[in-house]
Amino acid sequence: MENNINKIPSSEGIRNDLFLRALKGETVNRPPVWMMRQAGRYLPEFMEIKAKYDFFTRCQTPELASEITVQPIRRYGMDAAILFSDILVIPQAMNIEVQMKPNFGPYLPNPVRSQKDVDNVIVPDVTIALDYVYQAIKATKEKLNNEIPLIGFAGSPWTILCYCVQGQGSKNFDKAKEFCFTNPIAAHQLLQKITDTTIAYLKEKVKAGCNAVQVFDSWGGMLSPVDYQEFSWQYIQQIIDALKDDAPVIAFGKGCWFALNEMSKSGASALGVDWTCSAKNARYLTGGNITLQGNFDPSRLLSPPAEIKKMVHQMINEFGKDKYIVNLGHGILPNIPLDNAKAFVDAVKEYHV
Repeated sequence: MENNINKIPSSEGIRNDLFLRALKGETVNRPPVWMMRQAGRYLPEFMEIKAKYDFFTRCQTPELASEITVQPIRRYGMDAAILFSDILVIPQAMNIEVQMKPNFGPYLPNPVRSQKDVDNVIVPDVTIALDYVYQAIKATKEKLNNEIPLIGFAGSPWTILCYCVQGQGSKNFDKAKEFCFTNPIAAHQLLQKITDTTIAYLKEKVKAGCNAVQVFDSWGGMLSPVDYQEFSWQYIQQIIDALKDDAPVIAFGKGCWFALNEMSKSGASALGVDWTCSAKNARYLTGGNITLQGNFDPSRLLSPPAEIKKMVHQMINEFGKDKYIVNLGHGILPNIPLDNAKAFVDAVKEYHV
């Protein structure tokens, strides 16, 4: 009974529960819509905050993180909010220094490259190390006032490992792959530490008020199908197993169409699809029984608004309105015109069969 008491309130009383209903596979009048990275860099109101505070200050200050989270909701009225944060707060909590350099991106001055480095990585008490995130969730829930659900997220263990070992972003994460293939024992130890931390972190996010969680495997597509199973998917599966009774879990692997069949049997409530996989193939590969999310090419938001609306309606027709969440195939780009983002959201709201 204890368990149920903890998990029921998260979705109860939310006025627009379209997103949660789609995650359950219920019949809806239209699919819900939100956009990955909707809280942030394309919004002028976000840029005002960015001009005053550095990146991790924004993440670690609950008032700022919650304000940034609700900015796109005020402007466009999406059907779900996603907490403004970053996947790299996890390695920070694990005793790995992470900097965010302007015009460069993440920089980890002491990358993990040896067994000794892995031994120095801690599995933290997430209730202490990441308390600012849970405070941001509580502040956001107050601002949302039960209008729409709130999504919490984490990076996949493989994607986090990529940054921890490479030390920065990369086109191919060659050093991360080299580490896994030449030192697999240490690599798996690091992946397990990240997994254990992530599970504890997401459980606390749900307790703090998140209605669903998403795991972003941004760099999963860097791996071959065989290596994906070994170094990424088995760890995501652990996260799904640990979380699925607490809240719906969305698994999103960019470039991972080859794993969609296995993902569909994972217990996840929904799977994200990027723009390189057609709706037809995604439905076929997943057996047609699981909610799918995606998969508009973020660059296509540079098309004229009228064209965006047409393409969105076509996308919904191809996926089908049920068991479907309209989204981009990856995060929104910084140079997207405001009217184009609006056209994307409005197209879904205007959709009717």
